[in-house]
Amino acid sequence: MTIEVRRYTAEDASPWDAFLKASKNGTFLLQRGFMDYHADRFQDHSLLIFEDGRLLAVMPANADGTVLNSHGGLTYGGVVSGAKMSAERMLAVFDALAAYLRAAGFTEVNYKAVPYIYHSQPADEDIYALFRHGAQAVRTDVSATIAIPHRLPFGSGKKDGLRKARKAGLEIRESTGWSACWALLTRVLGDRHNARPVHSETEIQLLASRFPDRIRMFGAFESDQMVSALVIFDCGRTVHVQYIASSEQGRRKGGVDMIVHHLLEEVFADRAWFDFGISTTDQGRELNAGLAKQKEMFGARSTVYQQFRWQLA
Repeated sequence: MTIEVRRYTAEDASPWDAFLKASKNGTFLLQRGFMDYHADRFQDHSLLIFEDGRLLAVMPANADGTVLNSHGGLTYGGVVSGAKMSAERMLAVFDALAAYLRAAGFTEVNYKAVPYIYHSQPADEDIYALFRHGAQAVRTDVSATIAIPHRLPFGSGKKDGLRKARKAGLEIRESTGWSACWALLTRVLGDRHNARPVHSETEIQLLASRFPDRIRMFGAFESDQMVSALVIFDCGRTVHVQYIASSEQGRRKGGVDMIVHHLLEEVFADRAWFDFGISTTDQGRELNAGLAKQKEMFGARSTVYQQFRWQLA
């Protein structure tokens, strides 16, 4: 087989997106309409990989001096491949990647593997190829994920929250009221964590307009007032919770508990995984035990997001 690696250009957007949609480990976060919303912050150096002239794989990436990140603005984004990718082919792909990257002046790759819960078919060939090329695991973040078809029951605290929400008459519905959600989210993150949302209100509205079936928001309402909200990134088999926000009133009345129950029972009951996201800081070295416990009380258990450092010298 002849493997060729070429840098992405804007003219490649359509074949890139078409390949992503048919891949075994790509999600809409790796489509150009999502990646390019923050193109001004990163020097894009994404790659297309061909076998005998036919597109075999793609790799979202950005350059930072002599370091290639896959991708600095994304949670994950290693080599994305189709159903024909095999272990032997991936070894050839990494040989070609190494040759291309060295010739382009790169000395190191920070590699974010796509977690298995986002795979439609097993796709860990890249992990093996990284091992063969001497890459080292440098970061492991712990996420909390519910196996929807075989989910564990809510813990007692979440059951109590659900009872309170029902007693209070909270109404759960999907909403496009992004301004109300972002006001709530910004206030909660600022007051409780001295932080801000990763996306501005303008950015999330732009992304939601580009991916209206993928980026969705569900709120708990009391007399038309949003007291709790979850922002969902719908990645197909896996549903990812991007943001959770709840006012003091929403916390007292179990707003988040009722939203999660509604999503698991009705909206996403036919999916495989419901992922709450990571509960770690300091490059994965510190576990926020309280946050992890809150997610585990919904019946979630641990999955990991891994990063590798591949020295090219």
